[in-house]
Amino acid sequence: MRRINERGLRLIESFETLQLTPYDDGYGLRTVGWGHRMQPTDPSCAISRDEADALLYYDLRIAEEGIAASVAYPLNDNQFAALVSLAFNCGVRAIGNSTLVRMLNAGNVEGAAQRFPRWNKVGGVESRGLTRRRAAEQALFRLPPTA
Repeated sequence: MRRINERGLRLIESFETLQLTPYDDGYGLRTVGWGHRMQPTDPSCAISRDEADALLYYDLRIAEEGIAASVAYPLNDNQFAALVSLAFNCGVRAIGNSTLVRMLNAGNVEGAAQRFPRWNKVGGVESRGLTRRRAAEQALFRLPPTA
């Protein structure tokens, strides 16, 4: 199975604050670690750094598998990493069914790149943090494979 590259992992870690105790993410979702969304039945206790990292890799695996399953276009490592970051943050199903992925699968790489900024809203309201994150993902997506 294809894995996110180091650039993509660092991008995610730069936008997800490591929190070892559960917190409300500001949008009503209980979260812990590197942005891991908790289930209502999950205990509200602190976790270790190793547990936070394990949850991150578990969540990344879901995003990696989702992108691999939904994108037929031959992605370079930076494109793959940018899409994994987007799916990690917005959800695999949402990205897999998106116009961005449809454009990419049709071979319209630049059209797909231009769709990243559209994913900057929470509850219909633009988020400055998400606007910055989407710009970083878009920039990573546009990097050549050797960069």
